[in-house]
Amino acid sequence: MQILGVSKQTLRVKFGLRIRQLREAAGYSQEAFADECGYARSYMSRIERGLGNPSLDAIEVLAKALHVAVGDLFTDPSKN
Repeated sequence: MQILGVSKQTLRVKFGLRIRQLREAAGYSQEAFADECGYARSYMSRIERGLGNPSLDAIEVLAKALHVAVGDLFTDPSKN
């Protein structure tokens, strides 16, 4: 979404980018991570692209699979 020529990332897009970052840092392929979580790779792809709208239960599963706190899925490490 763009407002006055400025790109605004939605929370879903930011969340998806963070999931991808953490997944890659953990050394998972998208397919292996989806398997670890018990999800289809296509669902994981939608989440990472900001197109999926994961439930609170799904967010908890993602955090556990990545061995991070739920809150870490919503932080931007570049702002620390």
